Amino acid sequence: MVRGDAGSIGDVGDPRPRLTFGAEQASAALRIGAALAELVLPRACTVCERLLDRHESGLACGRCWARLPLLPVPQCERCGHPTYGEKCRWCELLPPYVRAARSVAWASGQIGLGIVHALKYGGWHRVAPEMATRMARLDWPLDVVEERCAVVPVPLSRKRERQRGYNQSVQLAAPLAARWSVPVWTDVLVRTRHTETQTRLTPGDRLRNVSGAFRAVSTARHTLRGAHLVVVDDVVTTAATLNACAAALCDGGARVVSFVTFGRAPALGDRF
Repeated sequence: MVRGDAGSIGDVGDPRPRLTFGAEQASAALRIGAALAELVLPRACTVCERLLDRHESGLACGRCWARLPLLPVPQCERCGHPTYGEKCRWCELLPPYVRAARSVAWASGQIGLGIVHALKYGGWHRVAPEMATRMARLDWPLDVVEERCAVVPVPLSRKRERQRGYNQSVQLAAPLAARWSVPVWTDVLVRTRHTETQTRLTPGDRLRNVSGAFRAVSTARHTLRGAHLVVVDDVVTTAATLNACAAALCDGGARVVSFVTFGRAPALGDRF
């Protein structure tokens, strides 16, 4: 009997020729294919549409990330809003069972809004890990770091998720949770009804729009009991949606809730 090796043309009993590629040939083929694809379909930044450099692996270019309008310091220790050396007014938006809130950048201008819109409306869900990387670097009070036991993405209605194809908050929550070494709980909070988009609503209308729109899952009460959870969303404006989620989670047994978003809409008097 003759036994063929990995590099042989064929084996006894199988007269058909069999060609195999080694790891080097396969790697070379992949590099050539990638180069051809980039030549025919060059990758462009999802925000500024500038052609990406060869070393840039993300969806947004390095220049856009460098120009991201980060929230300035000093910031409120509780809500993370810039105080400009004065008493914080943004904390007034948060109920007492919300321990802390943090955001990366202003959701304004071409860069801040552009990155958020790429994820939320442009279908570019692969930009979420890049956003979550920056969310994971945010500074928190020590008790939040020690106590947070899970992240909870803001649920979308079934109608909105079908239209979008995914929940942008889940896309952010998964890589963020991995960096924090905590689980993602997607089965403890549900949206009970479809709500109008908050974008063009007044603060009062926002509150009414999401009032009673979320509910903690009854079977999750044992899981929620005494927990410190971090609710994840893409942008916060008046915190109406996040506060409604926090109220539902605390009604379901959670002890305290914190918020984290990538973007924060500037409030009246903010300088950016």
